Amino acid sequence: MKTINKLSFNDIASIPQLVKDFLNQKIEGFENKTFSLDNFSQQIHQKQNSFSPEQRTVLFDVFEKQLSDIKLSSKQKENLEYLKLPDTFTITTGHQLNLFSGPVFFVYKILQTIKTCTYLKENFPDFNFVPVYWMASEDHDFAEINHFKTENNYYETNEKSGGPVGRIEISDIYFISEFEKEFKDSVFGTELILMMKEAYKPGNTLTQAIKILVNRLFSEFGLLILDGDSKELKNQIKGVFKDELLHFSLEKQSKAKVDFLTEKYGKVQVNPREINLFYLSDTRDRIEFNGQKYIIVDKNIQFTEEEILSELENHPEKFSPNALMRPVYQERVLPNLAYIGGNAEIMYWLELKDYFSTINIPFPILIPRNSMLFLKEKILGKIEKLDLKIEDFFQNFTVLTNHKILEDNTILKLLDEKEELLMHNFEELKTSAETTEKSFGNMVKAEEVRQLKSFKRMKKRLLHAEKIKQIELLERLENLFLDVHPGKTWQERVYNFSVFFSDYGYSWLENCFEEMVVQDSKLIIVAI
Repeated sequence: MKTINKLSFNDIASIPQLVKDFLNQKIEGFENKTFSLDNFSQQIHQKQNSFSPEQRTVLFDVFEKQLSDIKLSSKQKENLEYLKLPDTFTITTGHQLNLFSGPVFFVYKILQTIKTCTYLKENFPDFNFVPVYWMASEDHDFAEINHFKTENNYYETNEKSGGPVGRIEISDIYFISEFEKEFKDSVFGTELILMMKEAYKPGNTLTQAIKILVNRLFSEFGLLILDGDSKELKNQIKGVFKDELLHFSLEKQSKAKVDFLTEKYGKVQVNPREINLFYLSDTRDRIEFNGQKYIIVDKNIQFTEEEILSELENHPEKFSPNALMRPVYQERVLPNLAYIGGNAEIMYWLELKDYFSTINIPFPILIPRNSMLFLKEKILGKIEKLDLKIEDFFQNFTVLTNHKILEDNTILKLLDEKEELLMHNFEELKTSAETTEKSFGNMVKAEEVRQLKSFKRMKKRLLHAEKIKQIELLERLENLFLDVHPGKTWQERVYNFSVFFSDYGYSWLENCFEEMVVQDSKLIIVAI
């Protein structure tokens, strides 16, 4: 494995402009929430003054309880003990409980979280930094997480859903036998199969399955795994939930930021609701207020104000944050400095900064996660033969294809020359026409537009003809694009980690860790 390029997000066409502007500190009010040692120094001071010893005790107890059923490495045990100390902070990433971890970027974001802690320890040796994976165990969209893909197959499980996915007990394990067929002859296939069988034992919940899998992959790195579906943790955010139920504060306090982001960048990633909480029974359902009572949507459950506040006080575990409230919950219960997430996550976190201020929780540093792309030497050789670079595949590929098809085309060169000459001649005519009658000047301008349209039509027809003539080149280009972008999207959003682990085992994880960049957001391209 050899890294051949590290592309800045600024140089990739598909990275949202909002993310680029955030990274380049072009969004007012977020300059101190990007990655820098100065910003981390400020963040340490802020969090140290806002996270109490009592909160640390609760957090330690919850971690100890939740991790009691898995074998911890010495590094994990050390990190767990560090959490009791006032000079210890967390760096966090979160993700859904996708079947067998889902797309491979799940692995990349966790490794970046771990490496960020290593980097911070080197630069702030008087403090401790603990990497945390927050399990999105309360999500209820099972269809989003019940599958994964390899190069050759699609795997899926079917279970009864509707409530928090983390509580679903595994019963359908047909996918394991199919997975075994695909990977039994791979170099590290046996390791993968054992990993899967250990995690997805019938009777395990999806929370247990992901905890077992993630621990198997990252225990030696010291990663701690946290499940937010916890009465003890939710007990610490009751005040925020109460305020949300009574005053709809998140929507009100984030309105200015949402309006600003909408006006400048278009539709926001997630729109706040009046109440950004769900109620957990046998299912997970939205809470709405009809002016008199609190209604649990799609359930025959209603509460008066007094009743719902009593329910919150006595059973905080029955209240579940939505996508926008979850960051608030996380930052309340963790001594957290930074959150590492995908572009979509970063964009909805940006909506929340003003709300964080009103509830006196320090807003964290936000780090758009790195991306990685693993390409076979054979594919890179084909790209080179066509006199292309890998970065060309992350620009507008239609423009690139059209340019390649018409490269060195003598007719196009002649058309370009004549078009330039035409524009020059009309420029002279317009200059003279302006000194004569106005209607004559308008006629000259209209004729220029008409003739230039003819040139555009000719170029379009020429491109169409060349595509037919060079169909083989066009197919080669399209196939190469699919090699780089399987399913016409980024590789990391399609393939499961097993595609790479099956050939390289834990050394692949180590390589990803070594190549991971923490100071900048980049696409790291590796030849295999």
